[in-house]
Amino acid sequence: MTRLHIFDLDGTLLHGTSAPLEIARVTGTGPRLTELEHRFSAGELDSRGFAAELFSLWGHLTEEHVDEAFAGSPFLEGIAEVCADIRKRGERSLVITLSPGFYARRLHAFGFDEIVASDFPDPPFPGPPDPERILRPQDKVRIAEEARAAAGIPLEMCTAYGDSLSDAPLFGHVGGSVSVNGDHHVAALATAAYTGRSLPEAYALGRSLAA
Repeated sequence: MTRLHIFDLDGTLLHGTSAPLEIARVTGTGPRLTELEHRFSAGELDSRGFAAELFSLWGHLTEEHVDEAFAGSPFLEGIAEVCADIRKRGERSLVITLSPGFYARRLHAFGFDEIVASDFPDPPFPGPPDPERILRPQDKVRIAEEARAAAGIPLEMCTAYGDSLSDAPLFGHVGGSVSVNGDHHVAALATAAYTGRSLPEAYALGRSLAA
């Protein structure tokens, strides 16, 4: 048997921020994006409504903007180290994020085996996103199930790492979970909790669950 390690992006691999907030930082759309983030966290806006707002907000977005945002993003320390250790052990790493794929796919540089994100049009946007291709929190369970089944990994050998409301369905489904700088939405669901800037330390907690 092997293991599947499932990572969230916003607020988890990214410390205290999200992919949209980082893009907003370089495009000068921060105040409006912060408002949208608050509405999403409060449940006033779902992920598909959020995506529609992003399309309206970022009509002039370019790949160069996304490159700049990614390069300046405050990622946790040691992400590549964790990916390398997972691969060395013959295990699998998976990122599932509601954020746009045009940002998330750059995470391959860290060494993740698979990245699944909302299928947003690449910038500059040729048209609005298809709502059916924008991920919802409950989709994380479906995607994790598809990945573990394809790899023949038992559910009890899956560990999720996340921080907030969008991770709650997955935390309630997998065998073990680590809250990484998490909020009240995952506090009662997480098997273990980590606060800090080091992914290797959070990952060590995940490995201790397996032990």
